[in-house]
This record gives sequence, structure tokens and C-alpha cells, in this order.
Amino acid sequence: TEVTEKLEEAVMIWTKQIRQVLVKSEQIRREADDVGPSAELEHWKSRMSSFNSLLDEIKSSRVKKIISILQAARSKTLLQWKELDGSITIAANEAKDNVRYLYTLDKFFGPLANASPVMMEHIPSLMNTVFMIYCTSPYYNTSEHMTSLFLKITNQMINTCKTYLCEG
Repeated sequence: TEVTEKLEEAVMIWTKQIRQVLVKSEQIRREADDVGPSAELEHWKSRMSSFNSLLDEIKSSRVKKIISILQAARSKTLLQWKELDGSITIAANEAKDNVRYLYTLDKFFGPLANASPVMMEHIPSLMNTVFMIYCTSPYYNTSEHMTSLFLKITNQMINTCKTYLCEG
């Protein structure tokens, strides 16, 4: 039982740390007012990397052994652990899926940033791709995500126009 208690303490510490990561990931992002759409992709790439690292750690042989021992001991700490494991898997899947969809927009980010104010040639394809993401993504099709993306696209268009006016 002494070994079980030590292992339970370790799992409780991990649980607390994982909860902090999950809470932090759900907080509202603070970004500059003029940030462009590539920042959205970078955010999700960073989040994907963090959650994939966390998943790798959770699936490591060391952690699996500890969880197996606690299962054999019928530890009550495993209820919280299983819940968090599921939450991390969902967050990792969301980030991976969002990166995959946002990469379809990546080809528009450069032309949008470097175009003249007459960037109309890029807009229909960009909007079609955003619409496709909205219709098919199981995670990114919320009004919160779409609003954030459209705000960043608009910011990029404004920045492009400002640059054009200052150079011209």
C-alpha cells in the first residue's frame, strides 16, 4: 500500500499539471489588433505540438506501468486520470484537425500579404476554402473560430492596403 500511495501521489501531481495545461489552452488568447491569418495557423500548430507531447508522455511505458499498478490496486485516482486522458486526446485531435484545415488556407496568406489593394482575385478562392472548412471541420466550424479567422483575414487586408499606401 505504501507503493500504491506514492504512485497515487504522482498521478495526482500529473493530474493537477494536466488540468493546468487544459485550463490554459481554453483561455481567451491575447493577440495584437493587427495580427494576420498566419497567426491562427501558428497558434494551432503550437497547440498541436504541446498536446502531442503530452500524449506521448502519457503513453510512455513508465506512465503505462504506473497506471497498470494502480488499476491492479483499484485506485480511485484513476477515474480523474481517465477523464483527463480523454480530454487531452480530444484537445490533441482538435488541434491536429484545425492545423490540417488551416493549412488549406496557407497558400492564400502570402498573396494576401504581398498583393496590391486590388486583391480581389484571391478573395473568391479564399472564401470558398473558408466555407469548406466551416462545412467539413468537426472542430473549427464554431462562430468563435470563424470570427477569429475572418478578423485576421481582414486585418491582413488592411495591413496590405496600409503598406501599399505608405510605399506608393
